[in-house]
Amino acid sequence: MCGIAGIMTADGTAPEPSALDAMQAALRHRGPDGVGRYSGAGVAMVHTRLAIIDLETGDQPIITPDGTALIANAEIYNYLELRETLHKPLLKTRSDCEPALHLYNRDGIDFANQLRGMYAIAIYDPGEGQLLLARDPFGIKPIYYVEGAFGFAFASEPTALIKAGLVPPGLVEQPLHEMLQMQFTTGRASIHANIYRVLPGETLVVAQGRIIDRRRRAALPLARPRHLDESAALAQLEQVLLDSVEVHQRSDVPYGMFLSGGIDSAALLTLMARLNDQPVRAFTAGFEGTKAHDERAQARALASHLGAAHHEVSFDENDFWSLLPKVAAAIDDPAADYAVLPTYKLAAAAREAGLKVVLSGEGGDELFAGYGRYRDAQRPWWVGGPRTMRRTGRFDRLGVLRESSDRWRDGIRAAESTLGAADLSRLQLAQAIDCAAWLPNDLLIKLDRCLMAHGVEGRTPFLDPIVADFAYRLPDELKLRDGRGKYLLRRWLANANPAAEPFARKHGFTVPVAEWIRGRGNELGPLVAAQPGIEVIARPNRVAALFQKGGKREGFAAWTLLFYALWHRCHVMGAAPQGDVFETLATAA
Repeated sequence: MCGIAGIMTADGTAPEPSALDAMQAALRHRGPDGVGRYSGAGVAMVHTRLAIIDLETGDQPIITPDGTALIANAEIYNYLELRETLHKPLLKTRSDCEPALHLYNRDGIDFANQLRGMYAIAIYDPGEGQLLLARDPFGIKPIYYVEGAFGFAFASEPTALIKAGLVPPGLVEQPLHEMLQMQFTTGRASIHANIYRVLPGETLVVAQGRIIDRRRRAALPLARPRHLDESAALAQLEQVLLDSVEVHQRSDVPYGMFLSGGIDSAALLTLMARLNDQPVRAFTAGFEGTKAHDERAQARALASHLGAAHHEVSFDENDFWSLLPKVAAAIDDPAADYAVLPTYKLAAAAREAGLKVVLSGEGGDELFAGYGRYRDAQRPWWVGGPRTMRRTGRFDRLGVLRESSDRWRDGIRAAESTLGAADLSRLQLAQAIDCAAWLPNDLLIKLDRCLMAHGVEGRTPFLDPIVADFAYRLPDELKLRDGRGKYLLRRWLANANPAAEPFARKHGFTVPVAEWIRGRGNELGPLVAAQPGIEVIARPNRVAALFQKGGKREGFAAWTLLFYALWHRCHVMGAAPQGDVFETLATAA
């Protein structure tokens, strides 16, 4: 994994070196192992490298004899197979990214259709005078851009574009309200004014500093479920998962995995233990001194059964107050998901243990229908269904926000409208909406920013095109049965590793943020209410009162405002964290 950025000027003049320096510095945490640059006619690109595959000859940019250049933030898992399809003298490195460059020279704008992996790729073709940006279909790897009078610029993180002076700090109202009400934002427009996302699966073509073409590669096969009986489905599932985990372990550096008490990570550890001769290094977070369920005992037992080397990471209230400002600073495209907290500390532990690669179970719930809300999608009309996804916001009926309209659902409505035109089952539609909105803009932002803050790469074997093609088109009854999600995955795990107890009642994953906030609400509420970013969006007296209430909804609304207050100070006002939460909020920005 790496950081990438670049500029194409509208008039063909050389991009400003100071802007490139600023982008490179802003992305250094993503690539601590080296830097590279490319300069062409009116184009310049920078690369910061986290070396994972081809440690010696894989530096970027990679340039063909005709001058076409590639930089990438990517892991292409089928690179060995792709190399076999290419003319061998073309290949100059052992890099997993180099085949993409030769596929472009062979297939043009559709080069990414053959890539199996996670990627944000930039290719400059001087012969055509075109810059191409391509992002993987699930949106595992991020890429952002701006267009202006100067031309076009792109970067792995919005912060790089702002620090380069290409766009001033500022917010967009619609994404801001999405973030407050849903904890994430949707669509092309980011929360940062004039900064846009390359959408998952999208390839952009840029010439003379302007976008001239777009193509889109779908993450899911938008077709109704296949007819498949349970025994055949179980056999195919094992083959598909083994293949995906095997290619996701391709690495020239040590790797491990994140282990929770859930089905997805239990399946992942089961497969990794089968594929590895050495003990798998598994990392689990738990919460000290709270009422929240602690997954460490269950994870410990499973790791012991499979012979894994288990690392337990404690996250307590002191961690909450001390780490939250740093976490908010790391997540420049805000996702107010409390899971960022243990993820950030787990990433630090993995890096301290000498790992650069961690496999994670993101995507299992979306593809195998694990969320409870999917049951609502299948309710018949006579019991109030099917229910709309995310029909209520976090601040509804609390009287805290100045804006009370339901415009925050516009992005979800757009996804419902677009995907609703496809011939899908109700369950598939709910899954597809999550994969289009929630997955790339919450879960995968969380994984990317928290891990890359520590120079660790996160890999997601469930978010693989072969796994997606199989899982998404499973019959609905093999996903949801007897009110329980992920039925087929549970059945497979019950056979492959009964010790995981996949049909036992599982506790939902919760970080006790509301409990910690409530304990210091009298002190914290006035500090949050006084923040400039909060005063604009909320009624300060209602904010202060919210932090003193004990309800669950009030607690998570307070968490969202606390996260946003810290995020706004850093990414809009430009104030770096100053100590813990209280010290940071009390310091003049």
